[in-house]
Amino acid sequence: MNANSLSGKTAVITGTASGIGRAVAIMLANNGAKVFGGDIAAATGNNTTFAELNIITTNCDVTAEQDVIRLIEMAADHSGKIDILVNNAGVGMVKQIPDVSEEDWDFCMGVNVKGPFLCSKHAIRYMSDGGSIINISSNAGLLPRAHDPVYSTSKGALIALTRSLALCHSPDQIRVNAVCPGPVGETVMMDQGLQETGDPTAAYQSTVAASPIARAAGRMIHVDEIAAAVLYLAGDAALMVTGTSIAIDGGKSLGVPPVHPSD
Repeated sequence: MNANSLSGKTAVITGTASGIGRAVAIMLANNGAKVFGGDIAAATGNNTTFAELNIITTNCDVTAEQDVIRLIEMAADHSGKIDILVNNAGVGMVKQIPDVSEEDWDFCMGVNVKGPFLCSKHAIRYMSDGGSIINISSNAGLLPRAHDPVYSTSKGALIALTRSLALCHSPDQIRVNAVCPGPVGETVMMDQGLQETGDPTAAYQSTVAASPIARAAGRMIHVDEIAAAVLYLAGDAALMVTGTSIAIDGGKSLGVPPVHPSD
């Protein structure tokens, strides 16, 4: 039996319009799950692929509880249960604390922490037979970063939420884990960040160089590499895995990388 088979399972994924969320939706659907996706952005360019895989999407602002309830209940109406929840929707924020407005703080914390809280709150009631919740955090949640302290705080809070939920709902056989990506290419957040530097090529090279394995490979992490970790955590191969944070960051969270000969 294929331990990664998700046949007969219902999955809810947020942030499916592009990037990691899109890749996760496609990978879970390709492995047998019935996928329901939500995103505040339009799923431009996904119509054909999602239709072929029978992925159903709807507009969803994860900070709005009624939107979350609608997405969760749409999925639960399909089979009466939810087996997998992937809290992927997230936003970045590159600002120093003195420059962060109250609105900035509320926005970042709202999407990155309140969103997973609301989705988990309403999905858990449909996980009476057990389930898997996977939070997409960041290597910034493992170690703080100087250039985006509010984002780092939000992702650290998401890891704390992951561990707390894992402990609280272990009697219900609900597993809760986090995936912590490093520099992932071809995502809206990364593309915007590179453009905002004014020199995207140099910024790309600098970002890759900050992660030792990424530097050795000469590239950023691919969205499918994140999706593969989500697939593992969603499937029966990970039935005894809960409360973990898996770093897929090219070694960026390990510490100061070795000196490169060209440095």
